[in-house]
Amino acid sequence: MPALLTAVYDARPYDREALLGAPGATALAWRFHEFRLTAETAPSAGGAGAVCAFVNDALDRPCLEGLARAGVRLVALRCTGFNNVDLAAARALGLVVTRVPQYSPHAVAEHAVALLLALNRKIHRAYQRVRELNFSLHGLVGFDLHGKTAGIVGTGKIGRVAAQILRGFGMDVLAHDPAPQPEWAVAHGVTYVPLPELFRRSDVVSLHVPLTPETRHLIRHETLAELKPGVILLNVSRGALVDTTALIDGLKSGRLGGVGLDVYEEEEGIFFEDLSGQVLQDDELARLLTFPNVLITAHQAFLTREALADIARTTVANLTALATGQPLVAGSVLT
Repeated sequence: MPALLTAVYDARPYDREALLGAPGATALAWRFHEFRLTAETAPSAGGAGAVCAFVNDALDRPCLEGLARAGVRLVALRCTGFNNVDLAAARALGLVVTRVPQYSPHAVAEHAVALLLALNRKIHRAYQRVRELNFSLHGLVGFDLHGKTAGIVGTGKIGRVAAQILRGFGMDVLAHDPAPQPEWAVAHGVTYVPLPELFRRSDVVSLHVPLTPETRHLIRHETLAELKPGVILLNVSRGALVDTTALIDGLKSGRLGGVGLDVYEEEEGIFFEDLSGQVLQDDELARLLTFPNVLITAHQAFLTREALADIARTTVANLTALATGQPLVAGSVLT
């Protein structure tokens, strides 16, 4: 029986290395593509029983219809979020969609804290100065995190790890989540409060929620007005949690003291690409990049050896299960 062929899209060298190194990977056949999976590229899945997609692949109905015509049975997402997939269309077409329900929460939480530290202590600006032999400290004053208040919006695994790290800095930590974890909160000295109170009291606000219709543009003009003046805002979750136009207005007015983003609501076609020789066509992203108190990374919070290994392990396990008729990984099935 021939090995199951999997077409991997938006594949980078680190994806290839992690997938091929996962247990069971050698029993599968692989076809790696650097381009994204869209309705236009779906025919390239011909002959594959499964495809492996990432966050910026556009798995809308036309794309899924193309995959079904190509004979694909499984769409394996090597990520946790699935807002880029038309799940209703997948069900109607008989396509199984899986995701990675969890991977190293420390990777993303630690990246959020790294953005906070760099922003607060102006590390990015100091680094550039020193490289130009400018050793002046003017304009590089930060503040002690110790004794300040951090607001964690969303206390899933990543949000809880971020809260615990910030508690380690001696910060008071407020949290908000529709499904609170009271025992965890008591154990770690975290206090759950309504979202407006969290916004009003926090010196740092970090977003750790999935993108849903309810959370889309969670940060917008109205909620920015509720934030404590000078707050540092962090988003390592999904770009569309933040209304970029409102964010720019908040920066221009001085309402925001700093912004650290690992995601951006219009990142598709920009993040993960080398555009250094081109003119950036996204005017709002270009504007964000002009602010000295904005630090943007290109969706790299997940990028640790441990997280990549976790993602590959779950993905390969689901592909192997499809090939052998075994049950899929518990908690990973979306359709």
